[in-house]
Amino acid sequence: MPQNAHLEQTIAAPLEFAGVGLHSGAPVTMRMLPAPAGSGIVFRRTDLDNFEIPANGRNVAKVSYATSLMRQGVLIQTTEHLLSALIGMGVDNVIVEVDNLELPILDGSALPYVEAFLSVGIRTQRRRRETIRVLRAVEVREGNKFIGVYPGSGYSVQYAIEFPAPIGFQSAFVDLAAENYGEFIAPARTFGYKADEKRLRDMGLIRGAGAENAIILGKDGPENGPLRFADEYVRHKVLDLIGDLALAGRRIEGHVVAERAGHAMHTALVSRLLKDRSAWELAHVAATAPEGISPDVAGETLGSAALMGA
Repeated sequence: MPQNAHLEQTIAAPLEFAGVGLHSGAPVTMRMLPAPAGSGIVFRRTDLDNFEIPANGRNVAKVSYATSLMRQGVLIQTTEHLLSALIGMGVDNVIVEVDNLELPILDGSALPYVEAFLSVGIRTQRRRRETIRVLRAVEVREGNKFIGVYPGSGYSVQYAIEFPAPIGFQSAFVDLAAENYGEFIAPARTFGYKADEKRLRDMGLIRGAGAENAIILGKDGPENGPLRFADEYVRHKVLDLIGDLALAGRRIEGHVVAERAGHAMHTALVSRLLKDRSAWELAHVAATAPEGISPDVAGETLGSAALMGA
């Protein structure tokens, strides 16, 4: 994240991407536009009279193999990779225009977005960034699946997964304050088992998936290797989690722990956290002295009502 971490940011110039949706297989063109401070992340369906869907917990739609948003019956599918890149790189305000129902899968990771942000630059805005500061634990459990968020400085994620061979058990810890999202998390690609392909396609899923945008797992390992990381699978789950938690509407200030979770549990945590107003407060990110901006109001608590009404 760029150095003025206490101020909101947007991209410095428009960006354009084209590709196919992972699940729909439909061709899509997507444009990203700079947005004013305080705007947040807003999706716009240009094929439907520029209908807008803000990226927040109130608009979460059906969640299983991807995270989708819906407002008044209008759908935006598979938002998690872009949202993850925006949060990971500290982009607070942007308009995302798409001319179809699903975002392009690109190479199956968030790296193309990160590279695009860096190519045009990230512009600091004159508004202090706000976070959701976690005050007490909020947890979601479902059998042996678990996710929770706890008080803590900065934003860190601890994730453990356990899948059939050849993946098995993997775990990872990521501190987003270390400013290494673009290097260590963004390149991790989505993955799937070759044995599940027919079943998923029969369900209307992964129609745009292929060796160019996903890790295809056979009995002995990736059929389209090599992996970008030895633990690429769990790193991609962290990538997804960061994107899903972006639907809280602000970057979280706290520590997230997940075990065998997925999109449904990620977004269930967002819902449970936002509904429990005693569990968090909306706070300004602290400024640091070298940036030449007075930190006398840094860390000010704004109160939960401000976020819920946003």
